[in-house]
Amino acid sequence: MSQSPRVPLVLLLTAIVVFGGLPMVASAQQVGPSGPGSDGSVGGVVRVDAGETYDGDLEAVGGSIVIAGTVDGDVEAAAGSVLVTESGRVTGSLDAAAGSVVIEGTVDGDVTVGSAALALREGSQIGGSLEAGAADVRLDGAIDGDARVGADTLAVGSTAAIGGSLTYDAANFTLADGASVSGEVTRDESLSVTGPDVFGSGGGAGLPAIPAWVGSVYSTLVNLVLGAVLLVVAPNFARRLVDAGRTQTLRSGGIGLLTLIGVPIVLLLLLITIVGIPLSLAGAVVFGLLLWVTSVYGAIVVGTWLLSLVDSENRWVALLVGVVAVALLGAVPILGGLVQFAVLLVGLGAFVVVLRGSEEGPDEDAGAAIGSPSADQ
Repeated sequence: MSQSPRVPLVLLLTAIVVFGGLPMVASAQQVGPSGPGSDGSVGGVVRVDAGETYDGDLEAVGGSIVIAGTVDGDVEAAAGSVLVTESGRVTGSLDAAAGSVVIEGTVDGDVTVGSAALALREGSQIGGSLEAGAADVRLDGAIDGDARVGADTLAVGSTAAIGGSLTYDAANFTLADGASVSGEVTRDESLSVTGPDVFGSGGGAGLPAIPAWVGSVYSTLVNLVLGAVLLVVAPNFARRLVDAGRTQTLRSGGIGLLTLIGVPIVLLLLLITIVGIPLSLAGAVVFGLLLWVTSVYGAIVVGTWLLSLVDSENRWVALLVGVVAVALLGAVPILGGLVQFAVLLVGLGAFVVVLRGSEEGPDEDAGAAIGSPSADQ
């Protein structure tokens, strides 16, 4: 079987959540008739409320994007979760790169999705075609055109109605009795369903392209601000976390890896239950924020270790050195990604260790680098 496009899509989404920084810094935002124009919307939560109409194309980046009203145009979204409620309507097309995409309402045009999970609920309507690359796909609504789906699991429910053909590549495929497919149902192992072009990389309409160096500088500055907030608000917790990260590096990395694997599985299990859907969506946003926070903690661990090589101890310098060092290494092909991933795992694992109070006692010398008053002199 050929390599599925789902793998790079999931990696891309993970990179957005962990290293992008952009969705995490803006406050919750509502868009509507008086909201921002077609230049785009960025926020923790981007909403079009029921009864409201957003005129023009909506280009949105956020932790969650909720369309309960009408968007009179196209929607291009990159988020932890995207939801079109029963009262929601998109008169144009919907392009979404997200952890989860749920459509309960109406999209008059085509839908293109790259996500971990896609659900087309009973009563929903897609006026055009569907192209999706996802780990888990559930189709219970109506699609007027063709459907092309690459997934690990694809379930077509009894209330699903596809006006055209269904082309799929899935390890697990079920077509329920009562489901209607007007055209042919074909499995194509060479199927390549590309994700939506929401980053301006070419090959379709997308968000305005931003030079790579601008994004790197912006992310570095945002991480420095977050790190400063963490050191001011919870200095003792930061000291204990850095102690754990330095003295129990392998253990912290192992726990971080288990957490990074286990939490999404739990969230996905919640997503397939009616009661657990809100918890899963909220949990995805919270976990995304946690990954960002712990990646910054991991950078502080790196900075503290680098300062120790020259017998220097200062938590603010450790923050600056660590964040900048990780950012510079991140620009190195392949190696940079591995370094950033390792830093995230150590920060996440140390966070869990300290949160559980299971660290094996503080290291006085290491602790001084972050928490002691003399370290700030």
